[in-house]
Amino acid sequence: MSGPGNGPGGGPGNGPGDGSGSGPDLRRGVRIGVDVGSVRVGVAASDPGGVLAVPVTTLARDKRHNADIEQLVQIVRDRQAVEVVVGLPRQMSGQEGRAVQLVRQYVEVLAERIAPVPVRFVDERLTTVAAHRRMAERGVRSRARRSLVDQEAAVQILQHDLDSRPRGGAPGVAGSTGASSTGAPSTEAASADAASADAASQDER
Repeated sequence: MSGPGNGPGGGPGNGPGDGSGSGPDLRRGVRIGVDVGSVRVGVAASDPGGVLAVPVTTLARDKRHNADIEQLVQIVRDRQAVEVVVGLPRQMSGQEGRAVQLVRQYVEVLAERIAPVPVRFVDERLTTVAAHRRMAERGVRSRARRSLVDQEAAVQILQHDLDSRPRGGAPGVAGSTGASSTGAPSTEAASADAASADAASQDER
């Protein structure tokens, strides 16, 4: 996303920041993690110290009236969030496909509604696979996972971002430019992770 309002790590303004280095220093305050899907939106939140991400809710997409965006705006306001972190589903090659375009469009509307709270993109490749694996490890059955995977993915996005950022600065200042990696499984581990998730799902049927 170009132009004014590149957000944290991307220049002045409140729009979404975008990049590939370490995120800005982490000052005290609640962060909201968001996993945007075509059907549902997973939401997670951190504690004020930026240590632990926990699931909040899963919102049903409402593409006609944007009711899900309004619900997300209310969550940001109610929790007095200092930043929103959104997963960007790049392809394994690093290229941006249609899914990324849709997330950017969604976040453009969200950023306008929650300004001046900054929004920042992070790489979310394989977080859904990781979310399925974590739930399988906790014994969550495959049918139950369908309603929980989006918020679990949001937890993964936010937690890895929190873990990768030094603390002490304000969002968008100090530290390297752009968004951090989510710390999702490596490309080499993708096939093994996906196979494990599929096997766990088969076992539960």
